[in-house]
Amino acid sequence: MRILHLLNHTRRLNGHVHAAIDLACAQVSSGHSVAIASGGGDFDEFLAANGVETAIVNHQRRPATLLTSLVALYRKALEWRADVVHAHMMTSAVLAWPVSKLLRIPLITTVHNEFQRSSILMGLGTRVITVSAAVGESMQRRGVPKSRINTVLNGTIGSARFEGKDRTPRRLDSPAIIFVGGLHPRKGILDLFKAFAIVHSRYPEARLYVVGSGPHHDEYVDMANSMDCANAISFMGAQDDPFPFMLGADIFVLPSHADPAPLVLSEAREAGCAIVATDVDGIPELLEHGRAGILVPPRDPAGLAEALCSLIGDSIQLQVWKMSSQVNLDYLRIDRVANETLEVYASACREIDGSLPRALKKRIS
Repeated sequence: MRILHLLNHTRRLNGHVHAAIDLACAQVSSGHSVAIASGGGDFDEFLAANGVETAIVNHQRRPATLLTSLVALYRKALEWRADVVHAHMMTSAVLAWPVSKLLRIPLITTVHNEFQRSSILMGLGTRVITVSAAVGESMQRRGVPKSRINTVLNGTIGSARFEGKDRTPRRLDSPAIIFVGGLHPRKGILDLFKAFAIVHSRYPEARLYVVGSGPHHDEYVDMANSMDCANAISFMGAQDDPFPFMLGADIFVLPSHADPAPLVLSEAREAGCAIVATDVDGIPELLEHGRAGILVPPRDPAGLAEALCSLIGDSIQLQVWKMSSQVNLDYLRIDRVANETLEVYASACREIDGSLPRALKKRIS
């Protein structure tokens, strides 16, 4: 099958880029022809090395630019003989919709961040993939028919991005609590600081490692430095591969206020961390609804602290939850994501013209 993915860029900044690149590489490994049209970025060389073609389609939201990009996308899809176009962000969906109509090929959209108002435009797809059931329910409330929504839960295990990476655990002072993610309010960093202050008052040996960057980095560093436990908090900055840090940690914590289906939970589980995370959006699904990690209410630093203390203060419970992180772990493999996505393509192709591309027929049969 010939699959054309459409992204606003291929830079390392966003989780949706990682998810799309993982999917594209897995599809190539399954024998499909795959291309990514985007504004370009850090991953283009990696994509070429993994057999994914790349093309430049500018996603800057200026009328003249978008018109030029629309023509460029039409030519690419036509000349490349795409069987399906898969758009991963709002601007991509808007560009792809007229192209898919003109060429009579399915448009698949994936909703990675449903809390953005513009995500309703992802409903332009012949089929709409949501990265968790919670996101699917949200899109239904916004008016996208249930019949056009397919949930494909995120997963990263086995991703080509991790091949050949160093898997030596980083040496962290134990008990080590680690957060990996963007440094902005949606991730609940302030709740984490308040919770860690409580934890540290009970267990002064506890350490908190913050891995990531973002627009609020300096603000959060200043805040941490003003706390009594400042010497127990380390900011590690953005890491190309945070997995070795998770391998060296005891507990992974994710105190998000909103999080559709964070890829980092798949990595934290693979690393064997005990996990404490908030009970919001797609997080419970990624943690087997509490079987693979402890779920706590969002915006509740005291509750978060209690969960962390229950692990730090009881080595047996800590080991139990480390082992629990492995429950049904294979479900988070990228191969499963790729296979379920292929089934969505098949359904969309049947809807467009009642038939399947030959390569897809062979794969599905």
